[in-house]
Order: sequence, then structure tokens, then C-alpha cells
Amino acid sequence: MQSADLTVGLPPSMRLPGSEDATESLRREELLSWETDPDAGTVRFLSLVVGDAEVLGEIADELDVIHRYDFTHVDDETFYSYVEMDLRAADASFMGTFDVPGLVIVPPIVYTGRDRAHVTVLGESDAMARLLDRFPDDVEIDVRRVSEHQRRSETLAGRLTARQFEALETARELGYFDVPRTGSLAAVADELGCSESAASTLLRSAERALVDAAIAR
Repeated sequence: MQSADLTVGLPPSMRLPGSEDATESLRREELLSWETDPDAGTVRFLSLVVGDAEVLGEIADELDVIHRYDFTHVDDETFYSYVEMDLRAADASFMGTFDVPGLVIVPPIVYTGRDRAHVTVLGESDAMARLLDRFPDDVEIDVRRVSEHQRRSETLAGRLTARQFEALETARELGYFDVPRTGSLAAVADELGCSESAASTLLRSAERALVDAAIAR
């Protein structure tokens, strides 16, 4: 069983609806779950969004294709978004491309802007090959990785080793990540029972994993 990371360049017809203001107000959207209803001609989806909720709400109010939406805030810049909207022909075409026997999408689908989506798919190698042949000519595809499926979990914490997680948890409790910092690396190392060099390596490795997860996926 293989998985592949794809970056999909979307033509104008397949981009998320909205004005150019949406590009500046929507920094990142992780499409977590979706359901299409071809008979009703609608699609419902749940996303985790990083952006300006007030501006995005104003844009949604102006779009006839959106029937309803609801935002649940995580913090000032991050919120869950539930949306029910018309199933556009372009949306059906994009999602239908992945309807290949023996292939599944591994959520989330990550949008970084209106014109670019990052998708992980899982399946047999022949299903992967059929998928690439199904994309419309005006869709740009960049295959960033093809290998045996290696993701332990789609949660951020699942990308860390147990020792890395322990190091982050300890550093947080001791104030190492406070602004301004109230805990020292020496204190973290002492609590972990290791040298300062080892503690620093653990923290930097964990931070790198989380940064990669936040920016790339």
C-alpha cells in the first residue's frame, strides 16, 4: 500500500468562491470532512481555518452559492467552519477525480490560498497511476512524494516521538516557551534527566516536526 502527497494547482473554475479579499483573509484551510448530495445539488463540509473570521463571514454573506455557515472559534485567528453550499460542477469534477477504486483521500485536504490544494492519497500503485490520468488538462499536478504510507497520525502530537512530546510538555510546564521566557534549558534538561545539549536537540527536533506539519501539511 502506497501513499502520495500531491500539490494541486487549481484553475479559476475550481477555486474556492469569493473575491480576491478572500485570498488575504484566508491563510490556510484544512478540509477535515465533507459530504456531497448530488440529488440536492449541495455539499457540506467541516474545515479548520486560519484567517480573519469577520472578513470571511462578510464574504460568505455575499455569496449566493452558500446556504448556511457556522464558525466556532479556537482562538483569535483559528476557527472551525461548517458550510453548506451549492455543489458546483467544478467542485463535483474535482472531487470526482479522486473516485478511483482502491484509492482513498487521507484528510485533511489543505488549501493554502484559493488556487492551491495539498492532498494525500492512499492506495495501490495502479490506482495511483489511474488517478494521475484522470485530472483535467488545466489542473497542475506536482507529485511531492510517493512511498509506503508512513503517517502515524494526522494529529500534530502524533508526529512526535514519545520523548519529543515529553520534552515539549516539560518545557511548557517550566515556562521555557513563555514570552518572555521564565524557564531555562538547564531546568528542562534536569527534569528530563539528560544533558542540556540532548534537551536542546529534543526540543528543536520536535519544533521542526511541528513547523513542517503546520506549513507543509
